[in-house]
Amino acid sequence: MSTALPVENRSTVEALVREALYRQMGRKAPAGPTPVLLVNSSARHMHISPENLEVLFGKGAELTVHKMLYQEGQFASQQTVTMIGPRKRIIPNLRILGPCRNLTQVELSLTDSVQLGIDIPIRASGNIEGTPGCYIMGPKGMLEMKNGVIRAWRHVHMSPEDAKHYGVKHMDTVTLKVTAKDCTTRFDDLLVRVDPTFKLEVHIDTDEANACDLEHASKVEIFKS
Repeated sequence: MSTALPVENRSTVEALVREALYRQMGRKAPAGPTPVLLVNSSARHMHISPENLEVLFGKGAELTVHKMLYQEGQFASQQTVTMIGPRKRIIPNLRILGPCRNLTQVELSLTDSVQLGIDIPIRASGNIEGTPGCYIMGPKGMLEMKNGVIRAWRHVHMSPEDAKHYGVKHMDTVTLKVTAKDCTTRFDDLLVRVDPTFKLEVHIDTDEANACDLEHASKVEIFKS
């Protein structure tokens, strides 16, 4: 008959085993407890500048909160628009995320790219030079975007303390491992973004979330490639 270890003893044993494994691999075990890792699926959305918001919604327009997001101060707004691609194929009800930013960009998935019939490159947020454009229709006007349509590079938000724990720095890449009921999936080249205001959170798009069955995941981990 087996007896379960008390929680405090089990934690100690796990820490010792983890340290021994790292030592065997010639690596130093991270200091302190492992931070709680959250992985979220990021649906198609738009970021917008104050000037472009006024074009679409009228002078003096402001974003209003529909739902607060995990990152401090970030929210899905009540405002939505219609995106029109170069072949006049549309994506309706494209939600704008707030608060406003200093540039306007649209983040889509590969499935959206196929639907629109355009080649959308993978880019880090804000890196929009040389990317496709589109038209955005709002209730008060039409906006022509010369560029700014991207597939967001899958990434992890970290505070400096989180980055220290994982032994990484801003713009490094790591691997995400998702363990679900029927499969285990690895995503390499997960971009690290470090800022004092960030909380530890991974963002992958809806295609990637479906591929790894994120909804039924039992365990998520990130580690240096």
